Amino acid sequence: MHQHVDTAVLDAAALFAIAMGGQAAEQSGPPGRGPAKVAVSAPVGSWLSADGTVRLDIRTDGTYAGKVAGRKRRPHGTYALTGRTLTLNDDSGLRTPVAVGDDVLEMAGHRLGRAG
Repeated sequence: MHQHVDTAVLDAAALFAIAMGGQAAEQSGPPGRGPAKVAVSAPVGSWLSADGTVRLDIRTDGTYAGKVAGRKRRPHGTYALTGRTLTLNDDSGLRTPVAVGDDVLEMAGHRLGRAG
């Protein structure tokens, strides 16, 4: 007896969206063409971890700057938002995915809220 198995190939963004309970961003046209529609707007502003060790400033011009306690070099670079995932592209070459929630950002084991 031959058993048929259906499989689907998902990219990392789709898997992350499923894991976070959301949906992948909708495409604004045929697959693979044009930019994706963003399900949420960029979380522009200042963000801070509860213990004050991580700060992230997201700017309207597509750049960000940060500060991490104990590190000499301050992270900075550009960002891209796809669905509910903000990807920080540091000038050093490091790429960091950030889960965007309702008034919370989660990245690299840190939970950041809006800085007051």
